[in-house]
Amino acid sequence: MICENKKAGQLAHRDEYTRNHSMMVSWDHVEVDLTSTMGLVEFEKWSNQTELFSDKSRMCSRIRGLTPGQRRVCRRHKDHMPAVAVGVKNGITECQHQFRDRRWNCTVTTDDTVFGPLTFIASRETAFTHAITAAGVSLSVSRACRDGRLASCGCSRAARPRNLHNEWVWGGCGDNLEYGYKFTEGFVDIRERERKVKRGSREQGRQLMNRHNNEAGRRAVIKKSRVTCKCHGVSGSCSLITCWQQLASLREIGDYLRDKYDGATEVKVSRRGKLRLSNPHYSLPTAQDLVYLEDSPNYCVKNSSLGSLGTTGRVCNRTSAGIDGCALLCCGRGYNTKRTTVRERCGCKFHWCCHVRCNTCVKTTEIYTCK
Repeated sequence: MICENKKAGQLAHRDEYTRNHSMMVSWDHVEVDLTSTMGLVEFEKWSNQTELFSDKSRMCSRIRGLTPGQRRVCRRHKDHMPAVAVGVKNGITECQHQFRDRRWNCTVTTDDTVFGPLTFIASRETAFTHAITAAGVSLSVSRACRDGRLASCGCSRAARPRNLHNEWVWGGCGDNLEYGYKFTEGFVDIRERERKVKRGSREQGRQLMNRHNNEAGRRAVIKKSRVTCKCHGVSGSCSLITCWQQLASLREIGDYLRDKYDGATEVKVSRRGKLRLSNPHYSLPTAQDLVYLEDSPNYCVKNSSLGSLGTTGRVCNRTSAGIDGCALLCCGRGYNTKRTTVRERCGCKFHWCCHVRCNTCVKTTEIYTCK
């Protein structure tokens, strides 16, 4: 596990760093990463049109951004692609929820890169996008198996837990997290495995980082899964109890991965082509932790080349001392106050018979936005 001292230090100094520094990024020999080339733009159009992925369909060759290996998987498992599309989309939506009050709020661009130039930077934010989208796909495919929407899988065949009560029945139709994990690993990670990179190079470091964070996302799905049981019987007598494997919601998984983001470990690639700690005094990350190679860019000011929109105009909380507060979100620039007056119905009462009579209340609210 990452040591607590490290985590506390990172949280304390990260915002100060981004306030005062911007970073230079080398764009040479850098390829767009998984989330920017998953074919999200195409998948979003087709996620509810399963007939487009029929046996005779050639859609796999038309989806922009897939690698040759991913196209092969797509052709073998066309019925999986709508579930993949939903998983990626849900992952991005969850990312936007988790970062809604932060300087970087998981901004999505209108082009094929999805996250814009940020995907070229091996930062902790990029690490999170890999983890949450991999988790979203794994979760979506696992549930598609359970619902009978995929030809090659069905309900979970997980072994009966040892600590389950002897009289309880194990065999309900559970989420097939084993299949979801395996398919997602094959479809998502093949992008990194099929790339030929020089050992010890920055490109290999990014490749290893992506694979590590993809795995962390998939393991988060397994980590948060649970055994669920239901009573059966006349008038709630609970004469029979059936149990099955059930996955957590993506919101719960997102909360878990956000904590991993806050304690992410900075690493570097060794000459032997392995990820190593940048600071040897910190504890080694586990397979469930997130890792990154580069510091985050300055999200306080707008810089299109780095994928930063800045925080000018963002709504902030004047009374909060947290990350959503005007002091932190506005990066010390101050904030503007706008007063709005709203007239609304209030004190409504029902009068017999038959009408409702209400008063009109005037409410003044203040909205604070970063300068």
